[in-house]
Amino acid sequence: METIRFDELGLSDQILRAVTEMGFEAASPIQAKAIPVMMEGKDIIGQAQTGTGKTAAFGIPLLQKIDPKNKKLQAMILCPTRELAIQVAEEIRRLANFMHGIKILPVYGGQDIVKQIRSLKSGVQLIIGTPGRVMDHMRRKTIKWDQVHTIVLDEADEMLNMGFREDIETILSEVPEERQTVLFSATMPKPILDITDKYQKDAQMVKVVKKELTVSNIDQYYYEVKQKNKEEVLSRLLDMYNPKLSLVFCNTKKKVDELAADLKGRGYFAEGLHGDMKQSQRDRVMNSFRNGRTEILIATDVAARGIDVDDVEAVFNYDLPQDDEFYVHRIGRTGRAGRVGKAFTFVVGKEVYKLKDIQRYCKTKIYAQPIPSLDDVSAIKADNVLGEIKQIIQNEDLSSIINMLEQNINEEDYTAMDVAAAFLKREMGQEITAQEEKYDFGDTGAEEGMVRLFINIGKKQNVKPGDILGAIAGESGMPGRLVGSIDMFDKYTFVEVPRENARDVLNAMDHAKIKGKLISIEPANRK
Repeated sequence: METIRFDELGLSDQILRAVTEMGFEAASPIQAKAIPVMMEGKDIIGQAQTGTGKTAAFGIPLLQKIDPKNKKLQAMILCPTRELAIQVAEEIRRLANFMHGIKILPVYGGQDIVKQIRSLKSGVQLIIGTPGRVMDHMRRKTIKWDQVHTIVLDEADEMLNMGFREDIETILSEVPEERQTVLFSATMPKPILDITDKYQKDAQMVKVVKKELTVSNIDQYYYEVKQKNKEEVLSRLLDMYNPKLSLVFCNTKKKVDELAADLKGRGYFAEGLHGDMKQSQRDRVMNSFRNGRTEILIATDVAARGIDVDDVEAVFNYDLPQDDEFYVHRIGRTGRAGRVGKAFTFVVGKEVYKLKDIQRYCKTKIYAQPIPSLDDVSAIKADNVLGEIKQIIQNEDLSSIINMLEQNINEEDYTAMDVAAAFLKREMGQEITAQEEKYDFGDTGAEEGMVRLFINIGKKQNVKPGDILGAIAGESGMPGRLVGSIDMFDKYTFVEVPRENARDVLNAMDHAKIKGKLISIEPANRK
């Protein structure tokens, strides 16, 4: 379906401004279908689940139709529960943020009815209520229907399941016949169709089939990480896989800004996208992402609506999505046009249980992966570069370059292998001064293949070998079984770890605490 922007729907300037402030760029499928039909004044039967944007689908045209100068009740939205009524009222208030003179009142059980009556008497144009409480007001004659032109039944199937059919029919029979009746339901059982036959006129069906996840061309992985290590793990994965374009999802606008700044500081071409940005900023960021100047786009779920770029090779769930369906929408932005995409999800602590719910919902398998070490990153980078070199050797004429190299090697005191290694190192972008030279892993007195580390804490601080083992495994993510011998003394401890994990352990344990005490850790000196 073609993407439709809100500014193409003929909305008022005030509603457009609110939509922009909320971070929406393009209409969701249900909004694109329902808004034009509802604005024509037609009755609608909408089939859509929660999380598809249906509140705005009926809320926007409903607000467009309300006359702010008329202080009488003009529209009503019926919801099955108080929670949904509150949620719908909040979203419609945000949509009406710049429409002066419009008063919206949620009415539901459990709230003081006297306060509701006082609000109704002061003038309310839109009520969002539960059937039971609306019926209470009808019995008290505190709701006047004579100027109501629109009624919306939200989650109608749920209202019927909760036994509200009689209440709904009573309410609909009171509303003037010359009205617009809009019904939204996830399912269409016979009782719903009976209501539509009886209370709607020539209703138009607006249906959005739930977007099913196609996993055949998306490799899905997850990493159990600590909150503080997410940025480092993301950087390693970006370096390992080197995707052409990446989408990174965060749950808050604040985190989008922080991560964008941090990744730029690490030298990545990254930009953030969220609802607090001006339209001109968002347009600039999206254009930059589409043409490849920005390689990593960090966004919230709301701001990412309407992003439709075929070349996204990887999606990162930096924060686990708050809704199972969001996971589907997020990762569905990779693996397009027959390409294979990758989806990486970070989980912290108990979030692993939420991930199981997502797997059940998606009917897919998300595979656990160990956090890549710096050595893993280097090996993958080398493989990628050597793969490109192989293609060049097979497909291009290198004779003039070979002559230049032979001449240079004849004049200097190094071999062709030295030159190849130097070029590979430069191409991989490994600046060893920052990471590898930070630690000297010469002979530390450890077994072969291991590195012996010194920690400035020991028996006198009531520390046991299990505390050391737990801290190393917990902070670095390295399995505890890989830790070698632990030799404890009164004021210090020696511990052996595999050489390929040593740098990760040292980085992770920098500023770590054991038994509440800040420790210092470094490679041991051989005695």
